[in-house]
Amino acid sequence: MKRLGWVLLVLLGDTAIASETELETVEVEGRRINLLGAAVSASEGVVGQQEIALRPLLRTGEVLELVPGMVVTQHSGTGKANQYFLRGFNLDHGTDFNTSIDGMPVNMRTHGHGQGYSDLNYLIPEMVAQLAYKKGAYYADIGDFSGAGSAQISTSNRLDKGLVEVTIGEDAYYRLLAMDSVVHAGGVTSFAFEANSYDGPWSDIEEDLHKVNLLLKHSVALDDGQLSVAFMAYDNSWNSADQIPSRAVEQGIIDELGSIDDSLGGESSRYSFNVNWEQGAWQASAYIIDYDLSLWSNFTYFLDDEINGDQFEQVDDRKLYGGQFSYLAESQLGGRGMSNKFGADFRVDDIKEVGLYHTQERQRIGAIRSDRVEESSVGIYWENRITWSDQLRSVIGARYDVYDFDVSDQTGINTNGVDLSANSGTSDDQISSLKGSLIYTLNDEWEGYISAGQGFHSNDARGTTIQVSPTDGSQVNAVDPLVRSLGYEFGVRGFISDRVNTSLSLWTLELDSELLFVGDAGNTEASRGSKRSGLELTAYYQITELLSLDFEYAYTDAEFTDSAPEGNEIPGAIENVFQAGLSADFGSGWFGSLRLRHFGERPLIEDGSVTSDASTIWNLRAGYRVANWVIKADVLNLTDSDDHDIDYFYASRLAGEPSGVETDDIHYHVIEPRTVRVSVGLSF
Repeated sequence: MKRLGWVLLVLLGDTAIASETELETVEVEGRRINLLGAAVSASEGVVGQQEIALRPLLRTGEVLELVPGMVVTQHSGTGKANQYFLRGFNLDHGTDFNTSIDGMPVNMRTHGHGQGYSDLNYLIPEMVAQLAYKKGAYYADIGDFSGAGSAQISTSNRLDKGLVEVTIGEDAYYRLLAMDSVVHAGGVTSFAFEANSYDGPWSDIEEDLHKVNLLLKHSVALDDGQLSVAFMAYDNSWNSADQIPSRAVEQGIIDELGSIDDSLGGESSRYSFNVNWEQGAWQASAYIIDYDLSLWSNFTYFLDDEINGDQFEQVDDRKLYGGQFSYLAESQLGGRGMSNKFGADFRVDDIKEVGLYHTQERQRIGAIRSDRVEESSVGIYWENRITWSDQLRSVIGARYDVYDFDVSDQTGINTNGVDLSANSGTSDDQISSLKGSLIYTLNDEWEGYISAGQGFHSNDARGTTIQVSPTDGSQVNAVDPLVRSLGYEFGVRGFISDRVNTSLSLWTLELDSELLFVGDAGNTEASRGSKRSGLELTAYYQITELLSLDFEYAYTDAEFTDSAPEGNEIPGAIENVFQAGLSADFGSGWFGSLRLRHFGERPLIEDGSVTSDASTIWNLRAGYRVANWVIKADVLNLTDSDDHDIDYFYASRLAGEPSGVETDDIHYHVIEPRTVRVSVGLSF
């Protein structure tokens, strides 16, 4: 964190504040944008800062709940990546949903905690200019983790006003935000600084969260384009209240806000430098990211080690290099408009260590496994769009991806007495994907879509070369490096009288397998092929220029396609998701929103005999602007619901339970109790 302090002092001490007349205000209308004639499917959309600013957020990652049907929860400390659910997937921390910020990948391949790990804690919500989401695998420019969809987040190049804001809340919640834009060096420099601390509502631990974020971005206008260069820095440490076993609460060992192991938590940092360039038909970007994480967890308590306990540390220390470019060629075919977009992307994950250690109170007892990994990929794609008539358009795309994996064991003989040197090795794979949509314009207010596409997700590199289990030395089969998905959907979109924006989609997604690397055990876990089908309905009604109502509903039916004795239900697949909100912004006066989020019960094991309960939460934001001052209050979990954020069903053993006996139980993390946070901001 000290590395960030001097940067802030320079920014605040040596720059002059630009007047509003020197800055062009770029406004993204978000849900009020008419996507008729531009969208590829009924399942894509755009959200702007105006909508984000009205939404109360308990955690940064909840910005992704602006994606219809997405549920964002947490089963651990505030500093850890969130848990995501969409289209019948328990995405864990990001697998099968591709997220990027200013062209930089958020998903971490071959990560210490899990494949596709997507930590958004380094994002400052107030700096988000636009969130564009694309559900389904119908888009040629999206490669890895593309089955369920993607979200591309863009940060602001310029701000029309500076802001200093202080937030104070219950449980020692404090947040400082400073942001502004400055005109100099032939362009505009925007900066944002965030410092956040929080102890949380837990009865036996203090989260002791200490988070610092910095974004520094310089943008220059070019002839028919723009160039931006940005630096981001993030540093965080926290303690965790992980999921707890139901029986411990029922027996009075702990309460719902208690912990079995009170020494859990994490430390993480991320530093990045990226460049984005657009000029005419050309577009390109590049990035360098330095990232590390140490995460301490304990899910089974005293099941495997009855003396020292089952706590483990997951380690990830890497550098990422990558970029992409594209060229858009506009032409005609038989007098009709046609475009061809050609693009390529590449990425290198240079992982110094991805490791798993047995620990007690954060002290290492022994290494379960530790590896050095180099993983690289190159993808090329082509997308063709043709306007066949005033009513009919087509979009056809194809991409080809090549992956290389190089895994080097750094453990030798691990704490279980297993020689892991056989797990070193190399692997490679390639995959081609086809995508297409037909779009028919019914009239000025309605459009219909038929879309289909192949997607994929990569598996953990360690799973592609594994030979022996780190647990007991038994033989383990390597997994397929790349896993195919196939999705298709029918949908309609309406934009009525400039006030109603609505869409309906019926979709299906099939996966060849759901093979995953189990970060908690350092092993691979085989799963079967699956099929998910569903319906999604969205409606956004601009009642007046000052008042809007939104409604989102998603239904999913998910099952494994290969029958098995244990059952065909997919654990964690949510069947029903419902969100609604009423938002108001009266210009220089009152503003706010009232929001409801409900997600239904879901199976926790394959035969469906154990399920979670449904969860419902209300959040409220109310604020008032006077002169240059902004005062707002968030009431999070307005009704003080004690529903659960997350539920799992697995075996564990508590310290006082009989030796050698494991107990299958629901382990859950309760929604944080009602909390009030008040912010005071000065704009200039």
